[in-house]
Amino acid sequence: MAQIGYELCMDQRTTFILLADTLAQHDGVTHFAISMRAFGKGDFFKGLKEGGDCRTATAARLMQWFSDHWPADLDWPRDIPRPQKTKEKAA
Repeated sequence: MAQIGYELCMDQRTTFILLADTLAQHDGVTHFAISMRAFGKGDFFKGLKEGGDCRTATAARLMQWFSDHWPADLDWPRDIPRPQKTKEKAA
């Protein structure tokens, strides 16, 4: 079987829940607060935790949001590939 150039470490739902819970714990808030910051509504991660899913564009936007807003004093989970910060956030 041919390799596709990357290794999937966990499914997307698990990835987003882990990132949300890690950031929420670091900031002393709930996943509802992280959802509000990322989307302006608080139920996104609740839906994922209940087995929901999201569109590909939403997933890409969320992963970029996490990368751009991840605190410098919090290690990014090693199991999750991190996108480069967008240029305006990296400056």
